[in-house]
Amino acid sequence: MMFALKRLGSHVMSKSSKNNGVLLRVQKRWKASFSRRQLEELEQAADSNPHDSNLQATFLNGIKRYPEQVVSRVESGKFAGNGGVLKEYVRALSALRRIDETPGENFMKALGISGSQAEGSMVGSGIGGSPMLVKLVENQGSESFRTQLWKTVRVLGIAGIVVWGLSYLFEEVNPAKGMGIGKEVKPELSVGKTFDDVKGADEAKEELEEIVHYLRDPERFTRLGGKLPKGVLLTGPPGTGKTLLAKAVAGEADVPFFYASGSEFEEMFVGVGARRIRDLFEAAKQNAPCIVFIDEIDAVGSKRGPREVQSVKMTLNQLLVELDGFRGSEGIIILAATNFPSMLDPALVRPGRFDQTVSVPLPDIRGRREILKLYADQIPVSAEADLDAIARGTPGASGADLANLVNIAALRASKAGLDVVTGADFEFAKDKIQMGNERRSAIIPKEVREMTAYHEGGHALVAIHTAGAMAVHKATIMPRGRALGMVHQLPSESESYQQTKRQMLATLDVCMGGRVAEEIIYGADQVTSGASSDIQKATQIAEEMVTRYGMDDSGNVGIVHVPLGAREGRQQSPETLKAVDEEIKRLLSESYDRAKKLLKSHKRELDYLAKALLEHETLTSDQIKLAIKGKKVV
Repeated sequence: MMFALKRLGSHVMSKSSKNNGVLLRVQKRWKASFSRRQLEELEQAADSNPHDSNLQATFLNGIKRYPEQVVSRVESGKFAGNGGVLKEYVRALSALRRIDETPGENFMKALGISGSQAEGSMVGSGIGGSPMLVKLVENQGSESFRTQLWKTVRVLGIAGIVVWGLSYLFEEVNPAKGMGIGKEVKPELSVGKTFDDVKGADEAKEELEEIVHYLRDPERFTRLGGKLPKGVLLTGPPGTGKTLLAKAVAGEADVPFFYASGSEFEEMFVGVGARRIRDLFEAAKQNAPCIVFIDEIDAVGSKRGPREVQSVKMTLNQLLVELDGFRGSEGIIILAATNFPSMLDPALVRPGRFDQTVSVPLPDIRGRREILKLYADQIPVSAEADLDAIARGTPGASGADLANLVNIAALRASKAGLDVVTGADFEFAKDKIQMGNERRSAIIPKEVREMTAYHEGGHALVAIHTAGAMAVHKATIMPRGRALGMVHQLPSESESYQQTKRQMLATLDVCMGGRVAEEIIYGADQVTSGASSDIQKATQIAEEMVTRYGMDDSGNVGIVHVPLGAREGRQQSPETLKAVDEEIKRLLSESYDRAKKLLKSHKRELDYLAKALLEHETLTSDQIKLAIKGKKVV
């Protein structure tokens, strides 16, 4: 169908200004209804302006009763397209029941879209209840990916700032929730610990008992005008029970207990830590009398310096004010724990703040025995288990170490299907903690195992036949960690506190026993590097005897303390250092000679013991006594 524009002269279409005016007037009239005359004028205008997509859409809407003409005109590719053109095109396809066909290539070119862009862009929809082809791609005037990405980032950034501002405002208007958003500062309702749960720290418990009496009856202590220490600092190595002591004080006094860690007061925002300090003490005042316990206080109370971060200064300053400032904190006892008391700021530990320091040391042998019994009472233990031997064989172990030892023993017994935890389980746990796991999968050559047996047998024999040496507990050639074998000795109760000169010399002889045994059996040229740790230990003991304990028989050094190295703040003269070296060499040389003489005289016993170790790998003290007599070990 073609329409002729007979009523419009050629002079009207020759001038663009006049043509634009005619098109505007015609478009306004055509929006209401279309007569034949109007369609002719519209066709002429659309043909004269093929790049005007709005005009093309208006004309196509006018001839929508002729769908074939709509499809033909659009697919010719001579005229511009937009959303309106696409709408009329789809309407015409629907009327012709050709809705499943792919749009013509000319039509795609008219819209400025390649075939590859159109692929996969068709989505199902409906117009008038009939399935139809929908939008292929975004129109040409859509925003670029970079612009859309920037807008998205801007919106997310503004939203984040708004959320953070509202959260901060929420915290500010709710002081009781200062330890975090929505988290109110509350004491622990039931501590459940007493002094009976604390073992191996009797002196520390005695010092804290007056805190308990004060919290129970404050007037008894303040009636004469005196004041109890406000802050108590618990110091000591890790695992000695500082936190447990603080909970025991609260449990004995039956008062609220506030717990906080030093790291909880540090945040990325300046002032948050100081506010949390204020909120903590404000909550404590409302529950007075009570206990506030700050664990690892060195995280917030370390020494200040000129270049310290401002937020750390604010937090520490607020803590100092709360402890002893214009703000009163009567009825509040502050307990704090640290492993590094020397790192604390002097203003924090002065009288009036933390004016009492309670040391919680590692437990002695009696304390270790009590701790082991405390944890062993919580599990079924065999009657033959010797906890006293375990306590003697774990010098330097903390309460946490001993709790771990009992737990490992219980797990091993459970894994083996036993009903009780045996002494062997406790021995296994002790060896695992001290030396590492057994290397049962290690392939050790026969000659290496034999030399290890003689090496460890030399240590054991020297210990057995030397006066003042610690009692041998067991010997083993089972590899553990980096060691191929080891001899365990148990110190007596007196040796846990101090050692005599005879005991130290005996220790030197035992250290030399392994190296001497190798030399006697295999010759001086066949000694191994296995004695390196023994020589290192012997040298350290001899050095301490000469430089610290005044045990110099030659008189060249004398009974004097000789600090060595710049780290002890004093440099020694070359003559003094030479005398020290000579005395150390003399002690080690004499120890080596004594061990060599002893093992040569007991060579048969050494052979018996090495053979038993090769057969059984591990021997107890009773089995060692049978072996050196040539008796069968069972």
